Amino acid sequence: MVGLCAAIALAPVLQRSAWLFPMPGTRSGCQQLGRYESLRTEASLANLAGRDSAALAYARDSQSHEAIADCLASTTTRWLPMYGLGAAVLAGLGACSFGRARARRESAPPT
Repeated sequence: MVGLCAAIALAPVLQRSAWLFPMPGTRSGCQQLGRYESLRTEASLANLAGRDSAALAYARDSQSHEAIADCLASTTTRWLPMYGLGAAVLAGLGACSFGRARARRESAPPT
């Protein structure tokens, strides 16, 4: 249970750490999806280009960010069991080492 809670809490951080959990091809795919959404937004709002370029740039950035966030969220959902397993193993190892250290302290002769 602790592992799953830790995985859910750490998932957003882990999904952006390519060195920790590589998730092959996913991050680049999400970036490309963001670029596509940016271009699609620009094409759909082409009539703003001449009148308000700042609004067009904002709309492009907003749609790109939303597409990337949705892509990474779906990736995290796919990889969450692995995050949970890893966090459970780390929590188990920590509890085991804490228990062993405590047992050693209790079994040591008093000085």
